[in-house]
Amino acid sequence: MPRMSKERKQEWALFLNERNRITYNDLCRKCSNDCKQSFRCIVVLCPKYLSKRRTKNNDENGE
Repeated sequence: MPRMSKERKQEWALFLNERNRITYNDLCRKCSNDCKQSFRCIVVLCPKYLSKRRTKNNDENGE
């Protein structure tokens, strides 16, 4: 794997783990949206995250 340039390391510093690999939050890892968060951050609320129990019918009915 090629090494990262100094500029890229500085840009991705919040996302790099101890092995200098880009790592996302566990919740964001499985998400298909591009609003990924760092593994160092605590996700309080993600507006684009849909739980497995949530369905479109429940959203339309207001439940």
